[in-house]
Amino acid sequence: MSGIFGRTAKPNKPSVAKQNAARKVTCGQVMQKPRVLSSTVTMDRVLTTLTSRDWDHLFLVDDFGIPVGRIHAVDMLKLIQRKRVNRDLAWMQSVEASQLISQPPMQVSSRTPLLKAAALMITHDINQMAVVDHEGALIGVVSHAIVARHLPKFIL
Repeated sequence: MSGIFGRTAKPNKPSVAKQNAARKVTCGQVMQKPRVLSSTVTMDRVLTTLTSRDWDHLFLVDDFGIPVGRIHAVDMLKLIQRKRVNRDLAWMQSVEASQLISQPPMQVSSRTPLLKAAALMITHDINQMAVVDHEGALIGVVSHAIVARHLPKFIL
């Protein structure tokens, strides 16, 4: 089939070497430092940390560094709106942040291929994923931004 100028269009496909290289990039190679607080802190501490550091999420970990949950700023806002009574937020100083967690966070090993982590994030509609070591302790985080930063060089 001829192109606009009479030339045959060639599909712009990545080479087999690039495809294989993309499969070898692991989460441990590209992860970022996680944003972490202890699961025993109060909701007030979580809110203060999120706002003072301009974070959109953080992970809660137990005494061994194992992730027990992930809190997103939007989740905090929704909870505050539901619990608000005459704008009194004193209850936040006595409630542990772990009570906001309904299930453990999605996590991958540091040896997990980044492509697999990207597929999991898309499948489960999450923006960040915990990266854990062989003992299950939180050591990093991967996100859509990390995928976008590292994989295009193998695809294009």
